[in-house]
Amino acid sequence: MAAEPLGSLLERRLVIVTGKGGTGKTTVAAALAVAAARAGRRVLVAETGRDEQLPRLLAPGSPPVGYAGREILPGVTAMRIDPFNALGEYLGLQLGVRSVVDFVLRNRGFRQLMSAAPGWRDLITLGKIWHVEQMTNGDGGPLYHLIIVDAPATGHGVTFLDVPHVVVSAVRTGPLRRNAERVEQMVVDTKRTLLLPVALAEELPTRETAELVERLRADVGITIDRAVVNGVFPAPFPEALSDLDERLAKLPDDAPRGELPRPSTLAACARYLRARFELNRSYVAEIGRLTGLPVVCLPYLTTGIQGPAEIAVLADALVEPPRAVTA
Repeated sequence: MAAEPLGSLLERRLVIVTGKGGTGKTTVAAALAVAAARAGRRVLVAETGRDEQLPRLLAPGSPPVGYAGREILPGVTAMRIDPFNALGEYLGLQLGVRSVVDFVLRNRGFRQLMSAAPGWRDLITLGKIWHVEQMTNGDGGPLYHLIIVDAPATGHGVTFLDVPHVVVSAVRTGPLRRNAERVEQMVVDTKRTLLLPVALAEELPTRETAELVERLRADVGITIDRAVVNGVFPAPFPEALSDLDERLAKLPDDAPRGELPRPSTLAACARYLRARFELNRSYVAEIGRLTGLPVVCLPYLTTGIQGPAEIAVLADALVEPPRAVTA
């Protein structure tokens, strides 16, 4: 029996994007936001890193969005979740004395102490995401149809998502446990939340992606139904000239060629393109084999990511149905 086709990424409430540093996870988060806005959805895309990257990708030249966030494209709101701001907001709501909380949070010694404490940043960041996910508009519907989180890279990704479970296991009662339970339920909700791993068709990202998927399935239980492989080289030659490199290699170097380089030079370039394509294809297949996931391949862009035009190209490819891959 054939497997049922996967639902669209745009049908989720929360998509958490992660991957090895340098694989383009922030670019994928931006592209998904553009695709969702094109489909008429209100989108929030939230960064969790120290530096803002999304405004540069989606609206070059625009000022920082900060913790408050703002709409940077029609239908797309961006924000950066700063843990100290989120902590101040949470404590202010719990204690009802925001001015006192802000005074304490500005204390250098307190901030140094908190910076050394493990886990709280992840829990409070996820708590903020839960809070935003619960927000409604004036009609009682969700304020955002889709929330996209540019999560920490794979080395930190498992810890980031597992913190609520650790807190629930360690704390027996009280508001901390109740809030951690809510966040954990959000993370493992199969209908609401999806983790989207991003890789490159290279050895280390392939290995890290397989390890990430295995650990998150075992330790967290979050839904993962596809992988994204970024920067995949296309087939270098038309189908009718699939052996173009071999044909070029057979031509004598003194063959008439106009302004073109010698056939031997062209053949060497063609061999490189074929080798790059075949290597990418083998790693895409390996990612599919090791994770058991269908794969969405995003094209290699020769110009790199310059801004909205390139993001739009990736947005089109990102919402294509994923495909099972074979070696």
